[in-house]
Order: sequence, then structure tokens, then C-alpha cells
Amino acid sequence: MTAIHVLNGPNLNLLGRREPGIYGSATLADIERDLRAQAGRLGIDLTFRQTNAEGELVGFVQEAGLAGAGVLINAAAYTHTSVALRDAIAGSGALAVEVHLSNVHAREAFRHVSLIAPVCAGVICGFGPMSYSLGLDALARLMAGRSDTTQP
Repeated sequence: MTAIHVLNGPNLNLLGRREPGIYGSATLADIERDLRAQAGRLGIDLTFRQTNAEGELVGFVQEAGLAGAGVLINAAAYTHTSVALRDAIAGSGALAVEVHLSNVHAREAFRHVSLIAPVCAGVICGFGPMSYSLGLDALARLMAGRSDTTQP
């Protein structure tokens, strides 16, 4: 069974009450519930985590990458600041897709730069909770392609 870790960074635990005009009214629990249903339909073993601590997020990425799991990551503010997170994705060999609820390119200039995008397979942003769903579908397809190429 394909394993995918959905990893969420700082302040995403506040979804549903944090700036609903930007992030919407869905909570992180709502997003997790919907992704678990989607993962069940896709035959994916899903791990879902959130942390406000950069080092803990780095550890989650390393754990997933070293285990050969895919990583669907909303690194939130760490997207724009964390060289450590970028290095964890690259160093662990994680196949990662970056997601964001809001369209970061329509927001403040500092949000236009992602330090992790260059080591991710792709970036999906601006579709609210659907960004996660689209990211999960894309990552599942990439993981299937990866395992197809390792078969004799």
C-alpha cells in the first residue's frame, strides 16, 4: 500500500478561526477527514500531522522520506524561511508536493518565494482545502509511477 504523510506547519491548527477571509472556514480536522476519505478510495495509507515547531516538522519530513513515503506538505510560514526544511526534503529523498490554501502569489511579496519548491515535484496553491485534495491525487499518481519504474 502506498504511504503518504500529510505534514502541516505553523498556525494551521488555527484554521477555521484564523483569517477566514484568506484561509476559509474549514478546520484542519475537516481537511483531514476529507483526505482520509479520499485516501481510502485511492488505497493510500495516510499519516496526518501538524506542528508549530520547525525542528519537529523537519523530523516528520525525514521520517517520511527515509521510509519511502510521499510527502504532501503545507509548510505555512516555513515555506519562505526554512533552509532546514528544504534540506530535509532533499536529503531524505522524499517525493514531495507543496500545497497552500491561499494563492501565495496574490499576497505579500515575501510569500512569493518558496525555499522548498525547488525540491518538490510540484506546487498547488489557491484552491482552499481543494489544494490538499489535488495535491493528494497528484502525489498518489507520482508514487504509483515511481513504484512502476522499480518493478522488474
